[in-house]
Amino acid sequence: MLWDLGTAGTQSLGLQDGRAVVLAYFADEGGLEDRLRDALRPLRVEITPAEIPEVDWVARVREGFRPFTAGSFRIVPAWEASAPASASDRVIVVEPGLAFGTGTHESTRLCLAALERRASAGPLGRVLDVGAGSGILSVAAARLGAERVIAIELDEEALPVARRHAELNQSAAIVLVRGDGARPLRPAAFDVVLANISAPLLIERANELASRRRKGGCLVLSGLLTEDVPAVRAAYAELGAIDVRTEGAWAALAVGPA
Repeated sequence: MLWDLGTAGTQSLGLQDGRAVVLAYFADEGGLEDRLRDALRPLRVEITPAEIPEVDWVARVREGFRPFTAGSFRIVPAWEASAPASASDRVIVVEPGLAFGTGTHESTRLCLAALERRASAGPLGRVLDVGAGSGILSVAAARLGAERVIAIELDEEALPVARRHAELNQSAAIVLVRGDGARPLRPAAFDVVLANISAPLLIERANELASRRRKGGCLVLSGLLTEDVPAVRAAYAELGAIDVRTEGAWAALAVGPA
């Protein structure tokens, strides 16, 4: 309900005096508390304004970020990389920051694994990364031998991060584009279409994403919870075999040849 009401993020603070407490962030706007009280009245919850501490979230993330393995890839923070990553190795250098995607999230790892399976079956060819975020999946595709990777992202704050990751990883095959989904790109132009976004968008943009795939190509879809799999699967059911993989509460679908 909080997400439906427009929260920018939530944090569970556990039990306090026997009550479950959730911290929810909203843009400061007039009448917010009254609107929330009206909407949440059936839940009989107490709504209290909370002080928001000044936190350097980027620094906080970096404090706890350590190298780790995702599939055959080694994800290494830039400050621990001894040298620029070679375009031929399986090291991905990252600068954790504001853009989504450093390989720690289950959906990102599921996409990395799907890319590796696809690459083991044959050349990746031309790859489209829709909602590229920080560009980690684009870098991985380049590492796995993609001929060309188009990384498209609408968020103007994410594009500089993706550009930085392409530079850190010497990924010359990546072309960055600011755009809304796959709309700016011509149909049937890609051998692999990646979309690590969200279940509602995957369903809404099913025709758009599918039409960018060449005959015999593959769609890799993630950013959805396991409970969303039936609905997303139904939206792509006519496009070929669907391989579903899960990790924890998250899922990814590979549509088309394995």
